[in-house]
Amino acid sequence: MKNLLIAVAVLLLAACAKTPDVDYDKSVDFSNYKTFAWMPQATLKNAGNYQISPLMEQRVREAVNTQLQAQGMAMADTSTADVLLNYHASVDTKIDVDTVNVGYSARWNYWGMGYNTQTTTREYDVGTLILDVIDRQSNQLVWRGAREGRLIKKQSPEQRTEAVNKAVATILSGFPPEKLNK
Repeated sequence: MKNLLIAVAVLLLAACAKTPDVDYDKSVDFSNYKTFAWMPQATLKNAGNYQISPLMEQRVREAVNTQLQAQGMAMADTSTADVLLNYHASVDTKIDVDTVNVGYSARWNYWGMGYNTQTTTREYDVGTLILDVIDRQSNQLVWRGAREGRLIKKQSPEQRTEAVNKAVATILSGFPPEKLNK
């Protein structure tokens, strides 16, 4: 569940980051990959967050399927696909600290003068969605893309779908890797 929340958070922050975090095997010829399938065990159900649900998992899968099909890849059976897809999500809590000088003060009855400061802390959740592309024949990871973003709560289903679509589009903008060099 925690992994799915991270995925959702990443998707919700898609508008913030334009470049995905991508890693890949440079020895692989990605032009040979024409078909894809989901790994049977691919799931976000154990992510540990209330935002990660079968509905969110469905949104992620549909967004990935749509993006890959728009790139010319076709969905195939697991036993015949060129590549298998897997995904992970995680959620981390981060703290934002701001310190601001709010004024200057001097005291005449004591020695000294100085600035008054005010420090504010905010805790927030950051989600990460990771997509893996595995070569079916060698069973080796050949490409990984990730997206991180601040999670937004209390969104409508439409807003969640839009955030997922944007996050997945950002991640897959780096697949295949040849697209990054153009």
